[in-house]
Amino acid sequence: MSRISVLGLGAMGTALAATLVRKGHSVTVWNRTQSRAKPLVSAGAMIAATSAEAVAASELTILCVVDYAAAGAVLAEAQDALRGRDLVNLTNGTPREAKDLADWAETKGAAYLDGGIMAIPPMIGDRGALILYSGSNALFERHKPSLDALAESRHLGEDPSLAALYDLALLSGMYGLFSGFLHAGALVASSGGKVTDFLPLLLPWITAMSGTLPDLANKVDSGLHDRSVVSNLAMQRVALENIARASREQGIAPDFIEPMLRLATRRIAEGHGSDDISGVIETIRRQT
Repeated sequence: MSRISVLGLGAMGTALAATLVRKGHSVTVWNRTQSRAKPLVSAGAMIAATSAEAVAASELTILCVVDYAAAGAVLAEAQDALRGRDLVNLTNGTPREAKDLADWAETKGAAYLDGGIMAIPPMIGDRGALILYSGSNALFERHKPSLDALAESRHLGEDPSLAALYDLALLSGMYGLFSGFLHAGALVASSGGKVTDFLPLLLPWITAMSGTLPDLANKVDSGLHDRSVVSNLAMQRVALENIARASREQGIAPDFIEPMLRLATRRIAEGHGSDDISGVIETIRRQT
């Protein structure tokens, strides 16, 4: 079993450290508020007085803090201990932040792997948890058994920004689902209905509609948004307009639906009303 240090003992950092302890690894932990380490020490972890001491104690250090500003501050205090060490950063942030931290770690002589945790703390160490990694493949392969103790591990490539990019892309899909659910729930509740009673209708509908995603993905990749269109964008705009109008009539804010309506309207105005809804991505791309 490996010697692993965990820096940061928020809810997720604690779950990571506790899982590693439970699965037999030699774990050193560090947190600015040391009292958070007490349950882990009782379970068999060792506590370090400083982040530098924690890094020096192990071949592998896992960093999991609130944001990249905090990550940079923690690592700055430990920079003299990083040379020759392996660093895995599981802090949520942007692709640019991941790339910048990877470049900084390289100047300090550390091998770097960035990660995106696709799980909530109670899922860590159990089936269904996934962690995406990008950066040093050699580091990933060297510590894969330990990383697999935390969750299913998937390496996306040597570019350290990829894990953050895919993490946020997956979250984007999740929040799109949540926003649609909340808007649908608000409409149903506006007439006195119960959202729990509505779910038996909504869940099969979402499942059925998710079956269209492979076709939409192919259209996005190929740019051929006018191939094999069943319900074109001009028709779908009518539905979007009706949802927005009905929302106002029911006293519901159309804030979730209006961005999609605006994008569809813009795409149609550019002469692409016969496209599938996948064509909206071309309007989104031009905003970047």
